[in-house]
Amino acid sequence: METLNRFDTELFLYLNNLYAPWLDPIMIRITERNTWIPFYVALVIWLAYRYRKRAIGQVLMLGAAVALSDQFASGLLKPLTLRLRPCHEPALQKLIHPVMECGGTYGFASSHAANTFALAMGLWLLLGKEYPPVRWVFVWAVLVAYSRIYVGAHYPLDILAGAGGGVLMAGLSYAVYRQISRKLGIVA
Repeated sequence: METLNRFDTELFLYLNNLYAPWLDPIMIRITERNTWIPFYVALVIWLAYRYRKRAIGQVLMLGAAVALSDQFASGLLKPLTLRLRPCHEPALQKLIHPVMECGGTYGFASSHAANTFALAMGLWLLLGKEYPPVRWVFVWAVLVAYSRIYVGAHYPLDILAGAGGGVLMAGLSYAVYRQISRKLGIVA
């Protein structure tokens, strides 16, 4: 465990120190949750336009996936592990490049990674066969997740655990959505 933690810290320091002053405001914008509200609104509008009544179930499924992933990361893992964020770790204070306020005390697992990967995976499961370009939403999820390392808020393993939890919660939400859709005779 100590070796894994040391590797995670070294990888974090390497990635966090790949910064450029011109990139700081871009990464801050990417990491801020409110930045993506127009994307979420546009997604809901497009689903409603494209799928009409079916969109209600799709939006509920995506909302459930994100809510579950958020609770998995913030409600379960953070209080369970109590792992300090790198920006709160005294030994790293002089070694990192923080570009904004640190946030909550604990960081394992990343809620940003969990939520964005839950949405990306949920969209892929719902629409991937019909709209293969949906896979590009994973690039967005990776970018948001990386921004958390860039701003000094998460270690790489925080990101991987969050992303894995998000994918898992999307898969579970999609399975429930398909079951309910079948029972109601709705094409999922």
